[in-house]
Amino acid sequence: MKGWVVEFYDKKIERDFSRWPTGIKAKFLWILDLVEEFGPEEIGMPHIKALGQGLFEIRAKGLEGIGRAFFCITKGKVILIVSGCIKKTQKTPQDEILLARKRVLEIKNEK
Repeated sequence: MKGWVVEFYDKKIERDFSRWPTGIKAKFLWILDLVEEFGPEEIGMPHIKALGQGLFEIRAKGLEGIGRAFFCITKGKVILIVSGCIKKTQKTPQDEILLARKRVLEIKNEK
């Protein structure tokens, strides 16, 4: 029985994730299964990293490279994926983190 639910911010983000390279997407989906079963706090590094101010990142690595998905926790045990990207360099693109933080603020202000 899974205690957590994963949702996407909108359909576009869900579509973007569906287009990730196969290996990265497989790792991402595997991590999501773990999160749904055990919760993000139980998973932790190297798969889940807290970025502060209610923002977390899922770190998925495959043969094709590295993907990052950013999420927040809303209404109880709902994980909302607000953005993500495939990394092209060692550092996660700052604009992706800023976009994720902006969306988390929007979500918190709607409550």
